[in-house]
Amino acid sequence: MFQLRISKHFYIIILSVFIVTPALALEVNITKKLSHIKTTHNGKTVKIQRIQNKDNVLTGGYTKTSRSCPPFCVQPMIVAPGVTTVGELEVLNFIKSKVNNGTGVLIDARTTSWFEKSTIPGSINIPFNTFSEESSDLIKVSALAKLGVSTKSSSDEESLIDQMLNLIKDDSAAANSKWDFSKAKDVLLWCNGMWCGQSPRAIKGMLALGYPASKIYYYRGGMQAWKSLGLTTK
Repeated sequence: MFQLRISKHFYIIILSVFIVTPALALEVNITKKLSHIKTTHNGKTVKIQRIQNKDNVLTGGYTKTSRSCPPFCVQPMIVAPGVTTVGELEVLNFIKSKVNNGTGVLIDARTTSWFEKSTIPGSINIPFNTFSEESSDLIKVSALAKLGVSTKSSSDEESLIDQMLNLIKDDSAAANSKWDFSKAKDVLLWCNGMWCGQSPRAIKGMLALGYPASKIYYYRGGMQAWKSLGLTTK
């Protein structure tokens, strides 16, 4: 009889483990059905989730409500015709469905110093002034190559250096006709927040070069909104 009681007690303990396990899941989820996503950043797997400390608060510059305008002016919801503005859930889905399989690129359009401090996992840094009129074609071709864009005069076998040399030979007045966007990837650009004009400037520069608006997404909330939700940064 004593042996039977021990067995039942042991069975109850084992059963309780399986019942309690779900309670060990994250308390602060992204949505009711989504606790996290994974991506690769600097060659390492990163889990993007929300900070679990419910007493966590923002600190530093992202707590500010007022900045000098210009240059820190409120950005429009629609940055340009045809460009889709997205929120955090769409950014996460973009990372999961496009960045992770190489069909999309998440672009941190801030200056390199900001990128090195912290960024959204999965992002690459292409500073906003890369696509400005003042930027050289050599800089543009290097950046656009990361987005699946080449020059019309290039072949699949032609190296990046060859493409750059061809651009030097071309007439700068025909700049818009130089680029081949047939294999351009979907891109999602972001910067520091709704008061930051860096990603909007980058988007307008890309559009001026002929990048298809339908392939461009704009995360207006940027790092300030990302941090306010306690989402992972790197």
